[in-house]
Amino acid sequence: MKKIFIPIGGGEIKNKTTAAIDGYICSLARARAEEGKRPYALFFPTASHDSNPYFNSFRKTYTSLFDVKADIAILTKGLMTVEHVEEKIDKADILYFGGGDTLFLMQILSETGVKEKVLAAYERGAILAGLSAGAICWFEDMYTDSFVPGAFMPYKGYGVFKGAATPHFNQRTEFEEIAKEQGYELSYAIEDNAALLFEDGVLQGALSAGGNAYILKKNGEKEHVPLLSL
Repeated sequence: MKKIFIPIGGGEIKNKTTAAIDGYICSLARARAEEGKRPYALFFPTASHDSNPYFNSFRKTYTSLFDVKADIAILTKGLMTVEHVEEKIDKADILYFGGGDTLFLMQILSETGVKEKVLAAYERGAILAGLSAGAICWFEDMYTDSFVPGAFMPYKGYGVFKGAATPHFNQRTEFEEIAKEQGYELSYAIEDNAALLFEDGVLQGALSAGGNAYILKKNGEKEHVPLLSL
């Protein structure tokens, strides 16, 4: 089974602006699930400091629109043990990481050891997806203002996927120059309501609910990532 990673550049799930992309993720999970099994999506609102309203918005899209069972993983506030979260990860078909504070998300995933459990689930075939912070943290490098709000800077990501990445490229067009200054060999610039699809770590194309995605190369070239059919 191919390993799937879908980083989404941004959007408002509560307003269903990414619904076309979310529907595609659910259709992939349904096709990969055992016959007769309802797919199970586990939502991590960690980057938003475990916001319950954020999960409610996720559930209204994934369950109400696409009939996928939605559940939540809470890693702060002492509401769930790490062992309980890991049990949920073991049975998940979709692991979705929401937006918010990128560095906080990475800190919590690393401190709890959940990062390794998530990557093991990805290796066995769970779809790894995320929006904004939940998308860029998996790359080698990322562009975020998590350390100082409003001050966007390059940071090191987990390095699971090659290249650098920024979300919200329609609002952060300066990343094109930042990527040149940093000398990145390869960068991904993902707009709101757009996503990339990777299979076994190889880019297959972009998914769009209204946005676009680009590849930025070290020589300054900028390529539009071809859109896939939804």
